Amino acid sequence: MQDKPAKKPASGRRQLTLILITATLSLGGSYLLFFASQNSSGWGTTNKGDFVNPSLTIEAIGWESENGVAVGTSGHWWLWTVAENCAEDCAKALKNLQATHILLNREAKRVRRAFSNISGNFIPEDQPDLKVIKTKNQPVPAGIYIIDPNGNLVFHYAIATNPKDILQDLKRLLKVSQIG
Repeated sequence: MQDKPAKKPASGRRQLTLILITATLSLGGSYLLFFASQNSSGWGTTNKGDFVNPSLTIEAIGWESENGVAVGTSGHWWLWTVAENCAEDCAKALKNLQATHILLNREAKRVRRAFSNISGNFIPEDQPDLKVIKTKNQPVPAGIYIIDPNGNLVFHYAIATNPKDILQDLKRLLKVSQIG
């Protein structure tokens, strides 16, 4: 009986080459995915509102009540409507936000509503628990804002925004927030 010649052990070079190719492909793929996601419209955030940029706080814009007293968030989230020379659109937006506040169910106690009228010609009616706010330092564009309990303006929406979009964003914020 003849003994078979002993097999040569697998080449270390081949294994090293496979490891380097795998590492290069995974690193290259991750870079490709990263840069493709920045330029793609299908990827990104799921929020419906626009982030307030540059960031603003209620202290910077000088939030105060009708009688001139500075107002804080008091640890609550806020839905703040800022209007300019409108009556019908503002009234509709405020009614929609009132319904949105009710639809928050058990989370509604974490949210307050506020209203600012830049021109001062519209006073909301039939709006319980609506706080009228003035800004003394810096005017902000008209729209609807979500403000976090730390006083940061987070999202901005147009006055005519679908209230379902605002509700969806607000529910998501309340779900992930540990404050307020």
